[in-house]
Amino acid sequence: MTGYIVRRIVSTIAVMAMVGIFVFLLLRLAPGDPAAILAGRSATEEMIAGIREQLGLNDPLPLQFIRWVRDMLGGDFGISIFSGRPVLELISQRLEPTLSLSVLTMILSVSVGVSFGILAAWRTGGLIDRLLAAFSAIGYSVPVFVIGYFLIYVFAIRTHWLPVQGYKPIEIGLWPWFVHLILPTVALGLGYIAFIARVTRASMLEVLSEDYMRTAAAKGASSYAMLVHHALKNAGVPILTVIGISFAYLIGGVVLTETVFNIPGIGRLVVDAINNRDYPIIQSVLILTSGLYVLINLTVDLTYTLIDPRIRY
Repeated sequence: MTGYIVRRIVSTIAVMAMVGIFVFLLLRLAPGDPAAILAGRSATEEMIAGIREQLGLNDPLPLQFIRWVRDMLGGDFGISIFSGRPVLELISQRLEPTLSLSVLTMILSVSVGVSFGILAAWRTGGLIDRLLAAFSAIGYSVPVFVIGYFLIYVFAIRTHWLPVQGYKPIEIGLWPWFVHLILPTVALGLGYIAFIARVTRASMLEVLSEDYMRTAAAKGASSYAMLVHHALKNAGVPILTVIGISFAYLIGGVVLTETVFNIPGIGRLVVDAINNRDYPIIQSVLILTSGLYVLINLTVDLTYTLIDPRIRY
């Protein structure tokens, strides 16, 4: 296990280095001048040149890259070109809405998706199984923003049951915080519920067809014991894998969901940074999310041994 962890850490460093180079070059070589955007439309060439010199944009690309990596390793992710504030400060201010939406979405997706998949596998061909097939088609095919606007129209505009948009910090109160996250959580979670439920169903069906499951049924094991203690535990590796992948992929859906529901999270921060050509913010968010993705994959791989003791590294 120790050797495996060391190898994964080394590979993680290599992956993050390649991601850093790609992100740095992608933003630097893309058309557009952040100095011109920052200076405004009425700026002269001398003003733009001065801003470029101040930001270090005239230095050679290798020197800019080395300086950027050195500062990040020291905990300095730079200053926002547009707002002039530290990038980490901006990210920390937007972190709570994004984390709240992501965690609630995963709780909903895992609890509903796994339960739905187990029941569909247990009663394959039945009503729940057919409902899962129809629900999965909707969850896979309908974009997040379409579901979001539909939920807003039904539950906010027509019935006035829930708020239309916005976010309330958790320190204001647990109930206002939760109410404002219901619609975006459901909109973002439907696709992940369908994905997790389908994988759970397929994995459970494979386990339920094994000889030891028929032996357990012949010995009089209860349905709960067969599904939870025998089938689910042995089907847990692919289910855990898809849960980890889903959590890592949430950032893509979070951007759209935060835009639709006007949630001031990291997704909105990235959209604004792209529009303003704010290199430090874009680079920092991409690096942090890439690191989170790699960390989640490593954590999932290491937890395999807890689910299935036969797995050894």
